[in-house]
Amino acid sequence: MTIEIRHAQTVATLTLNEPKSLNALAIPDLLQLREALRALQDDEQVRCIVLTGAGAKAFCTGANLKETLPPSELFARGALLGREAEAGRDGYTRLLDLSDLELWKPMMAAINGYCLGGGLELAMQCDLRIAGENACFGLPEVKVASIPAAGGVQQLLRAIPAAHAMKLALTGDRIDAATALRIGLVSDVFASGDLLREAQAIAVRIAANGPLATQVVKKMALETAHLAPRDYIAQANLHWGLLRDSRDRIEGRKAFAEKRTPNYIGD
Repeated sequence: MTIEIRHAQTVATLTLNEPKSLNALAIPDLLQLREALRALQDDEQVRCIVLTGAGAKAFCTGANLKETLPPSELFARGALLGREAEAGRDGYTRLLDLSDLELWKPMMAAINGYCLGGGLELAMQCDLRIAGENACFGLPEVKVASIPAAGGVQQLLRAIPAAHAMKLALTGDRIDAATALRIGLVSDVFASGDLLREAQAIAVRIAANGPLATQVVKKMALETAHLAPRDYIAQANLHWGLLRDSRDRIEGRKAFAEKRTPNYIGD
């Protein structure tokens, strides 16, 4: 698979480009994806990342089953290795978990067509999900006597009401874009031909905000939501303090007072 990256001002669009396999991911693809995301996190010119799939048929259908056969050695041996080292022995499931990359820049999944299995697990690690009207979603692993290995069940339970999450996880059924919108799995549904244009428009609005602030909002959302109110409020105040004297925050207040567009520099 080719992972294509396109830059437009401060927005990077990353496209999974293997439409013949419905953008399914083999181990080299996952390694390439992780490296691309790591580079975008460290690129100071990038303020928002859009993740999408090539073609109208699929966002991503998870692991490429023809190229990710179970390793011959014991699972425990690979699980005690680093992710890349395990991948060298044909272990791939941990590569779908992006949490170790510490991606604090806002990420949006723009979903056309099939978003299934590991593809849905990938999309749920994005901060926003928008869909084309032809999109469909599901965790079909139980149908082949398996389970989502990269936190799909837990991600669903955090993204949508438990009754809907457990129905999807236990039946392996698919839902369409309209249902995904109704239960809150996606925030917006657009005509499929308009999806990337709409994704870019949302990403530009995100990128226009203070880049340190948007990253801190994401960091707090991921790291403190499980805390008790007293603790997450203390963390919010601490992070507010970290930004209080930044040049961008001062610029934002001046721009507001002067009724002009702020010029943020990420400092």
